[in-house]
Amino acid sequence: MEGTPFTQSPFAALTFVAAPAILTNASSVLAMSTINRMLRTRDRMTELLNKCEAGVESETDAARLVRMVDHVETQAALLLKALHSIYVSLGAFASATLVTVLGAGAAPYLGELWLHVMAWLGVTLGLVGVGGLVLGCAALFHATQLSLIHIREEASFIRECFAPSKKEVVTDD
Repeated sequence: MEGTPFTQSPFAALTFVAAPAILTNASSVLAMSTINRMLRTRDRMTELLNKCEAGVESETDAARLVRMVDHVETQAALLLKALHSIYVSLGAFASATLVTVLGAGAAPYLGELWLHVMAWLGVTLGLVGVGGLVLGCAALFHATQLSLIHIREEASFIRECFAPSKKEVVTDD
């Protein structure tokens, strides 16, 4: 039997294993940062709950508080969606790595057909992983946009609170 690329060089299998392994690592880092963002969102919701329990002074303040709660809740849902997609990516990349290693190890014994089946399975799992990363990153981007909207609303509120009122404007005579 003629040698396959995997049997001709011990580094050939390593080449095919390295890409999904690196993507697994990158997905893990992205998952950890997304979990951190989710925890910060939970802390923000706790702050808003404390404000609610302390009471609000006006209907305008109550409406503003409800709008902030809606934003934080939507952001948390987007982060959960992103985390789900990232976990799918992690599983797919780890599986692609395993399939590639098994395929490379079994190819000399089971033949060319086995190698092609495992290679296509590895590529398919890799594509699922990339798709999960794309979906996860899109959800993270949307959550970040929502966070920016929330920051701008809070900044506007702070400016309103500390802006000099028209009554207090001193005119030079």
